[in-house]
Amino acid sequence: MGGDLAPQEIVAGALRARDELGVTVQLVGEPDAIRPHLGSRATDSGIEIIPAEGAIAMGEEPLTALRKKPKSSIAVAMDQVKQGHADAVFSAGHSGAAMAAALLRLGRIPGVDRPAIGAVFPTLTGTPVLVLDVGANVDCRPKFLEQFAVMGSIYSEHVLGIDNPRVGLLNIGEEDCKGNDLALRTYPLLKADDRINFTGNVEGRDVLSGDVDVVVCDGFVGNVVLKFAEGVGNIVLQILKQELPRGINGKVGALMLTPNLKRVRQRMDHAEHGGALLLGVNGPCIIGHGSSEAASVFSAIRLAREAAHSDVTERIRSQYRKKQAQPTVTENEPA
Repeated sequence: MGGDLAPQEIVAGALRARDELGVTVQLVGEPDAIRPHLGSRATDSGIEIIPAEGAIAMGEEPLTALRKKPKSSIAVAMDQVKQGHADAVFSAGHSGAAMAAALLRLGRIPGVDRPAIGAVFPTLTGTPVLVLDVGANVDCRPKFLEQFAVMGSIYSEHVLGIDNPRVGLLNIGEEDCKGNDLALRTYPLLKADDRINFTGNVEGRDVLSGDVDVVVCDGFVGNVVLKFAEGVGNIVLQILKQELPRGINGKVGALMLTPNLKRVRQRMDHAEHGGALLLGVNGPCIIGHGSSEAASVFSAIRLAREAAHSDVTERIRSQYRKKQAQPTVTENEPA
């Protein structure tokens, strides 16, 4: 029920996922609002309607709304995963409510202080880069970023298929002496952590270069990077669309370049990834754009399936079980 175009586009994306991916999709929400968009396919196998009462609006405070609406669509969806009736959750609604519901219903993985939202970006090399956190934690401590690096490496290896993923710390310079207090205190933690392949600092211009596979930063910086990258991508596509067909030569050239332009759009379009995975909770949770259309919903369900099949949650859980079994090193930072 969440999202600017819900439930029509959500249902359309779910139907496509059911047909092309062969997954069973549970549509959680108000049955009377969902059924008209299913039409003759309301009784199809692989599509289930799970009743819920209302949704959390964008203007509502997440925790307060969840307490007042314990049977809202996002709360019921999380319960489906907690009870083992579903493998993953996707929501295009209130991202704060999705995060709060995941924490309250699914809980944090032991050893993880703060879950992080990981977003996948295209790169020049064609290999995707994972950036986290992109909005879950505006203020961070060094150990949070270290945990993001570990979880991001596991995700990159087992969901994106990248061997020994390279991790970079987003900073204003490559030198280890650069950056604010958070960056300066995080650098030695990442360098000493043998669970990750830390390659050093990366600057903003390097995020999409393909030189690293995982980029870690606090949620404030990450969200700015995410929105800026999406904005630049949309502007570039619009400029190409406006300028290439100008004049006779342009029209002929644009016609000849149509297949190439489609590939450019595919590489740059955030709809190809569908959403971002909330890492650090006990179950795959995909947070999508509020403006998600059917294509984005389909991609998000595909991502959810990949996260569930690769068992990324259990891999993170296992990593922290090992960490807790080792001697504890106290982080030197002010109380």
